[in-house]
Formats: sequence, structure tokens, C-alpha cells
Amino acid sequence: MTDPVVLFEEIKTAGGKRFGVATLNAPASLNALSVAMVRLLTPKLREWAVDPSVAGVLLQAAGEKAFCAGGDLRQLYQTLLECGPARNTYAEDFFREEYELDYLIHTFPKPLLCWGHGIVMGGGVGLMAGASHRVVTLQSRVAMPEINIGLYPDVGGSWFLRRMPGRVGVFLALTAAPLNAADAIFCGLADLVVPQERKPQVLEGIAAAAWSGELAADRATLSRLLAEAGRGAERQTSKVREHFDTINELMAGDDLLDIAKRLRALKSEDPWLQTAAQTFAKGAPSTAAVSFALWQRVKHMSLAEVFRLEYWTSLGFCAHKDFAEGIRALLIEKDRNPKWNPATLEEITPEFVEDHLRPRGEMPQELARLA
Repeated sequence: MTDPVVLFEEIKTAGGKRFGVATLNAPASLNALSVAMVRLLTPKLREWAVDPSVAGVLLQAAGEKAFCAGGDLRQLYQTLLECGPARNTYAEDFFREEYELDYLIHTFPKPLLCWGHGIVMGGGVGLMAGASHRVVTLQSRVAMPEINIGLYPDVGGSWFLRRMPGRVGVFLALTAAPLNAADAIFCGLADLVVPQERKPQVLEGIAAAAWSGELAADRATLSRLLAEAGRGAERQTSKVREHFDTINELMAGDDLLDIAKRLRALKSEDPWLQTAAQTFAKGAPSTAAVSFALWQRVKHMSLAEVFRLEYWTSLGFCAHKDFAEGIRALLIEKDRNPKWNPATLEEITPEFVEDHLRPRGEMPQELARLA
């Protein structure tokens, strides 16, 4: 009998309250977020949210390699092949349920600690970004790599990338540049670094704390014990901070073709920056075009509005060809030689972009009622 893909337990605390613990439990797949995981996490988080004897929640993952390396796309891939541009009910459920969970985390009424150790990518960033307390370790590697698979930074990415310093968010969407712990904090995706070996200290602190059940006080208590655990941690250099001015110059303006020209011409002695430009050049033009359109569109949108727009956008990517082709090239046949269609940014029309963003059917009530 196989273990559940999410494990649930509770920490008894000194004041009599409990702290919920949810552990993603698929280390062989780097804890890729599956529909089965989402369907376990969402009801349990809702149960803990309304239980007055539960003071807060820890969201973590099994294994040392990854918190969550992204969404589990293999089953979705089969439906993309079968449905093509026709209605894809599996995709509708997949994205609706994932975004519902992400929104629940963003709006959770109690302290929610996400322990983002190791690889945190795509759907994993969606789980971490909305938590009230987001820990990264010296081994954390964070990225939104969707341009490599012909998707776009979803899971609220349109919202949190837009709120990063300067033009960093659009740079990350176009280049999939990887972030270390210092980068993640600079970009607003994480709050502090705690060495992985000090995690037992954090768990002991949670158990020893006197939780009041009052949100502000309990958040402050959790912040204090995390700060103590992170005290004196090694400081990494942030590539994003180092190249902040260059990033803003590369991403300047409101014409994606101007930005593309600068990225293609970039010559940098820093491998991190040069690789970012090369990733853009090899990535899906459709991803770049739609990601940039979203960047321009969502500036004044609420989080709920963004998730509703992302729902349509994700179904739009499912209806077009690049998403299936990107999954094939990277995850299925692994030839790493996708044939993008259109093949260049210059071939993309405004109508093509708008077809990715338009409504397809009715908005699910679960997303329509998000406030």
C-alpha cells in the first residue's frame, strides 16, 4: 500500500492549541503538485482554518531535494493531445482547483508557514507565495520556468511578478532566471533564510510557544521564533540585486520587440545573466507575448481578478499548440527541441494574444465568488 501524496499531522503546543502540519509526500517526482495533492490539501486547510483549537499551519515537503518542482503535467499532457482546441474538462478542473488552493493560502486566516527548502518552481511558488511566513534555505532554488514549456507564470504569478521591484517580474517571466534565497527575499517571494539544519529548532519553538488564537499576536510569535532560528545565517549574494539596474534597462518600455532586441543582443560576463538571455531566445514566443500582455494588463487588478484572468489564460494555452509541444520536448520525449508555433515573436499578432486571454465557457463558481 502506497503512502498518501500528502501527510497530515498536528503539533501539540504548550498552551493547549495545535499546529497543523501538511507534508507533500511525492519526493520521487520532486513533490510535483498533482490534482490528488490539491484535493487533499484544500479541505484540510479549510478544516484547520475554522478550528479554534488550531493556531496555525506548517506546509512542508518530504525529501531534501525539493519543496515542489511545479505542477504534475503528465496527465494534463494526455488530455491536451486528445482535446486539442476543443473543451478540456480535465484542464478546467486542474487549473480551477489549483488556483482555489493558492487563493486559500493567500487569504488563510491564521499563520501559515511554508518551508521552501530545495527546488521551488512553478506550482511550488504558487503554494509558497501566499503564505504569511515564507522560509527559504541556503539550498533553495526558486524559478518560474514556464517559458521552457510553452505555458506562462500562472498560479498567481501575474499578480506577484507585477509587484516585484522595478521590472524584475517581467524579466523573470521572460527568462526563467533561477533565484537563490537572497534573490527570493529581494523579489518578495520569501521572508527570511533559516538553515535547513535548524528546522528542528523551529518545530520545538512552535511546540513551546503559547499561541493565543489572535491573528496578529500569533503571526508576531511565529515571526520572532523564525527570526531567532535564522539569526547569523550565511548571507548569499543576490544576482537580481546585483543586476537590478541592468534588468530595468533591458526590460524598459512598452514594446516587447524592443525588449527582445536588447535581450538577444546582451553580452554579459556573468553566466547567470547570459543564461537568462539565452533561455529567452530559446523559449516559446507565445509565452513571452502573453506574459508581457498580462504584465501590462494586471497592474490594478485584485488577486481574485488575476486568478480569474489566469483561469481563462491557462485554458487558452491548453487550446493552442505550444503548451503540449513544450511538455513533450522537456518532460515526455526529453529531446529539448520544441517546435514553437509561431516560431518567432515577430509572427505573433494581437489577435493571437487575445485568443489566449478570452473567456472559454462559464467562469466556475468557485473562482467567480473569490472576493
